[in-house]
Amino acid sequence: MLTTNPYALLAEVLPPAIMQAYIVAMIAAVVVGTLVDLSRKRSAEFFAQRRRLARAAARRELGAGEVAALALRTLGHEVAAAGEFCKWPRRLSHLLTAYGFVIYVATTVLLAFLYPTAARTPALLTALWNLGALMILAGGGWFFFFLKANVAYERHSPFRLTQADLFIGALLASTACGLLWHFAQTRDNSGAATWLMFALYIFFTTLLFGSVPWSKFAHMFYKPAAALQKRIEEADGSSGLPRPADKSFIAR
Repeated sequence: MLTTNPYALLAEVLPPAIMQAYIVAMIAAVVVGTLVDLSRKRSAEFFAQRRRLARAAARRELGAGEVAALALRTLGHEVAAAGEFCKWPRRLSHLLTAYGFVIYVATTVLLAFLYPTAARTPALLTALWNLGALMILAGGGWFFFFLKANVAYERHSPFRLTQADLFIGALLASTACGLLWHFAQTRDNSGAATWLMFALYIFFTTLLFGSVPWSKFAHMFYKPAAALQKRIEEADGSSGLPRPADKSFIAR
């Protein structure tokens, strides 16, 4: 299972072009869904208005080099290290899910487009595909069953679903069904169990990427932009938020 390309096995019963077209459609769904979300929630208008107000309140103008440095800090702290989470369980859960998702999606595209036959598939790619899926299940499952606010503090059942759970629920279901589909493939590539898990995999994956306007999927694009804007406002003096307390003074 760790060394077998699931999309090469699928190509034995379906033309590779079908799955490739599906992947392209899902990428398009994310782009269109994000644009719809921006329009429906007026997020783009909000960010534009905030930038105009910040420029008017700025005490000094930042150079291109300063903005680039702030962007790099944002990428390194908020994006790469999930620095907005203060508690390590939330941060570790987020990092496992985020990096697992990136690995999983990237290897899916490579396996489906560059290596449509099992004979040419590098074992490292298939191992990474499985690893990415397992990271999603570990990090996302940890959050879903133990760290959600209504689970951790309000003592609700993790299976009490709301619209806010659409993204993480669809992601976990899609990934789990993908692994089960691949496991069934390695036992009987054309068996009933394989086709059942493949149908569930396609259903939950379509739900994941097709529900962008109603889920929190687009937040992964908004949060870095908001974090960068916050850093810019702090640097040019336009931020209306109080500065963080001096920790050394508090310690004394």
